[in-house]
Amino acid sequence: MSQLSQNSPAKWALYIFISGIPLVGIIMLLVWGFGSDNNISRKNWAKGMLLIYLLIIIFYIIFMFFLGGAAILNSMREG
Repeated sequence: MSQLSQNSPAKWALYIFISGIPLVGIIMLLVWGFGSDNNISRKNWAKGMLLIYLLIIIFYIIFMFFLGGAAILNSMREG
């Protein structure tokens, strides 16, 4: 049975800082979320952050699809 390790606020600040670095952050979230880490809280946090990123990307694509469609219709109407 593995022992649940506790993270200090300084470690959490470091994790959040690293996850905010472009590209490196996504890679580290994947490593922390799906790697062989015994730290359950960090693993769940990383998976939650990846889920949030995925939802933001989906909403962005939907928004750009509708915005782009409106721009195309407007340009077709103007001639």
